[in-house]
Amino acid sequence: MSAKTEAQKDNTMKDAGITQGAGTTDPVIAQVLKHFEAGDPAIMGLIAADIDFRIDHYKDDADIAWQSATDIEGFAQVLTRLGQEVFPQGTQILAADTQDLGNGWFLTRFEQRFFYARSAAMAESVTFITTHQEDGKMDFFREVVTTVTEI
Repeated sequence: MSAKTEAQKDNTMKDAGITQGAGTTDPVIAQVLKHFEAGDPAIMGLIAADIDFRIDHYKDDADIAWQSATDIEGFAQVLTRLGQEVFPQGTQILAADTQDLGNGWFLTRFEQRFFYARSAAMAESVTFITTHQEDGKMDFFREVVTTVTEI
């Protein structure tokens, strides 16, 4: 049995289009994104009770005031509303590159394709997500949606 090279470790999650920085193990955000794509309620088992969650949009006039939560119950409400109002047909991960920043912090560049209910069209987006995890649960999530492009 041979040890994996750093390059092989970087590609451990390519089945979901997810790559990681060298020397990391599967971060919680990678698992969260896979569950989100699958519409899997097991996502809730990866969320800390005191999650600090918010999605921001760059130069977009969308009403995003509701896209934040300070606990797991609020997160569940945001997740439900996202499924109904933004991603009614789910989403497909095109790519996700996660870098381990140390001390439980991760930065992810996330690309996805989805039917965007707001414009009633297929769209692709690129976002940057900063997360923190502790004891196998995500307790901090900030996503900046940089682009939503109709295709």
